[in-house]
Amino acid sequence: MRVPRLVGLMAVDARETAQAQGLFVNAPDRKDFHQAVVDYVVRQYPQAGAEVPRDSVVYVWFDLGPGEGGGGIREPRIPRPPSGGLQRELDEPGDPYAVRCTTGLG
Repeated sequence: MRVPRLVGLMAVDARETAQAQGLFVNAPDRKDFHQAVVDYVVRQYPQAGAEVPRDSVVYVWFDLGPGEGGGGIREPRIPRPPSGGLQRELDEPGDPYAVRCTTGLG
């Protein structure tokens, strides 16, 4: 029988898909795999499409290992680059409803 593609499936769907094919699923990086529901499979062995005997075990992983991609370190970039385009100069802060006397009478 051929191994189904489990990568991209949620844990609960990966278990159900494998069981429907007569296969078992094991997750070496998760001790609580049978309780996991919404975690996504990122890797599997054997690969999808491989021929295996019925009742074989398909190993799945939910975390990428070291050096296997991911987003890297996310840190703020300060100072932020300019947004570009013209920007108008803002007025001095203060009460927008204050009235200035410009006649010299008051």
